[in-house]
Amino acid sequence: MDESRWQYLELRREGRVLEVAFRSGHRVNSLNNALLRELTELAQQLQFDSELSAIILHGTADMFSAGMDLRDPEAARALDAGLAERRQLVKVGPAMCAAWEALEQITIVAIEGWCTGGGAALAVACDWRVAADDARFYVPELKLGMNMSWQSVPRFNHLIGPARTKQLLILAEPLDMATAERWGLVDHLAPPGGALARARELATQVAARPPVPVRMAKRAITNSAGALDHATSFMDADQFLLTQDSDDAAEGMRAFFDKRDGDFKGN
Repeated sequence: MDESRWQYLELRREGRVLEVAFRSGHRVNSLNNALLRELTELAQQLQFDSELSAIILHGTADMFSAGMDLRDPEAARALDAGLAERRQLVKVGPAMCAAWEALEQITIVAIEGWCTGGGAALAVACDWRVAADDARFYVPELKLGMNMSWQSVPRFNHLIGPARTKQLLILAEPLDMATAERWGLVDHLAPPGGALARARELATQVAARPPVPVRMAKRAITNSAGALDHATSFMDADQFLLTQDSDDAAEGMRAFFDKRDGDFKGN
């Protein structure tokens, strides 16, 4: 695989294990649409790699991702686009998550620092989450006057159940990793700076198993658990467009940049 073609991704392969680092260049490793498309394209290519057993996905040494880049020029231009064009643009995130979920190889996310918004949506689209015990999960979309999309709600439900999913998404407060592990959102904890090393240990264990049965087992488990996921979440991108145009979303964005609580009116 030609590693030089990627602008935002760094690949490291050893035997049946591939490590993928995504780095946007921002201090908080925020996600832009170009980076999301690279992650999607890579996942689609990896579908046809019969040699891999496990894929580790991680951000920078101290930050998984602070979520979508709210200043992404491409996203900003879309605010002035027509509805049809905007509907195409909001497919980028869910398409990326779907591509990673569809992989037959075991996917392991190594989390340091913050795993926020779109970063959390990507994390729950993968099989296992390994986190440093000082990291944080945070899904703030409702605080911004918008819904959580990228078809991630069913995935959260599978992992932590409806009551805790409501707590995570509606209260929209940062979640410490001890709680995340107790809930089932995180599978393994590691010391600060140790998430990638623990993920490598798990990937090595997977790679030692018979490759074809591993893929068959993953596919059977994923498909049986998520058989109705698309049917229950296909509309969330349109819901995002609806909420994005609301007065509350505008207030939520102002409050975010002003570092204050939003004053929401239901408009």
